[in-house]
Amino acid sequence: MALTLFFALDGFLFAGWVVRIPAIKEQTGASAGALGLALLGVSAGAVATMVLTGRLCRRFGSHLVTVVAGVLMSAGIALPPLTHSATALGLVLLVFGAAYGGINVAMNSAAVDLVAALRRPVMPGFHAAFSLGGMLGAGLGGLVAGHLSPTRHLLLLTVAGLAVTAIAGRTLLAHPAPRPERPAPAPAADGGGPRRGSRTVALFGVIALCTAYGEGALADWGALHLQQDLGVHAGVAAAGYSVFALAMTLGRLSGTFLLERLGQTTALVAGGAAAAGGMLLGALAPTVWAALAGFAVTGLGLANIFPVAVGRAGELAGPGGVAAASTFGYGGMLLGPPVIGLLADASSLPVALTTVAGLAAVAAAIAFATRRTVSGPR
Repeated sequence: MALTLFFALDGFLFAGWVVRIPAIKEQTGASAGALGLALLGVSAGAVATMVLTGRLCRRFGSHLVTVVAGVLMSAGIALPPLTHSATALGLVLLVFGAAYGGINVAMNSAAVDLVAALRRPVMPGFHAAFSLGGMLGAGLGGLVAGHLSPTRHLLLLTVAGLAVTAIAGRTLLAHPAPRPERPAPAPAADGGGPRRGSRTVALFGVIALCTAYGEGALADWGALHLQQDLGVHAGVAAAGYSVFALAMTLGRLSGTFLLERLGQTTALVAGGAAAAGGMLLGALAPTVWAALAGFAVTGLGLANIFPVAVGRAGELAGPGGVAAASTFGYGGMLLGPPVIGLLADASSLPVALTTVAGLAAVAAAIAFATRRTVSGPR
């Protein structure tokens, strides 16, 4: 339960930040391209921290690192609304991104160990908590958008984050992480060994990247797309990410059932195909209701792909595997927004968002083409 709270807190804080991006964009006077480059600060900070976090988890334990990263992320979310230029925003997002990357590797490493101890594919449940936190954060953000400034809103999130970290962290630190046995490397005669293991982890990382790209794009650009291209007000625009997060939550809550009944390959291929179709609708629909329906289908499709990819990498290589796959995956989540921004400047935001559909289809194709590797134990 304590670990689940950290996943929920991560989603809650991140969503609270992303729904205020339109207001902070206006405050800084940044263009779409400049905002995209500023958001690259989150990517750079997160990716730079992830590999280091895997090493820290092996040295100090994933539970302690999770708690420390929770404190840093809660404090860092108060920084973006204090900036008044795209350059300053990018610099403070380096700090926020470093904490975000750290907590994601640490809590996923802790979850992989717990999943192995339970001997059930319950990884989607932890990520359901992340999605639920995102839905709540976005929903509350939409409600307070017209009443609180970004500065006051995000400062309140800092206080809430520190309180949750203190409560859940105390429980988490009182229970050392289980230490399950890792599978032995494949025999060299079969072409296995460390190199094969590294290639397999990289494969799961690419699948995670393709789908997390879409999650990051919708988080940072979904509200702006609804507000700018479909003409809705800020509260309804914020609800767009809530719809997406709710769909992901429902998909992940049913994830253990689906994985036990269908197996990983079928779940990954079907999810990627559904996300591709849903995002085409969400990006190109002429009405807000059709766009929201597309966001929902996209959320259902993407729901379990990332948890499966990171979980399998962790089963193979422990915290190092989680760190490697997370670097790919969260790199896709966090690099997606600046790429979308640059493409939006070159063409339009709806056209740029169709790249989410393309990468979801690529993830499905990789999962099908490498189904013997992806399947793994249920």
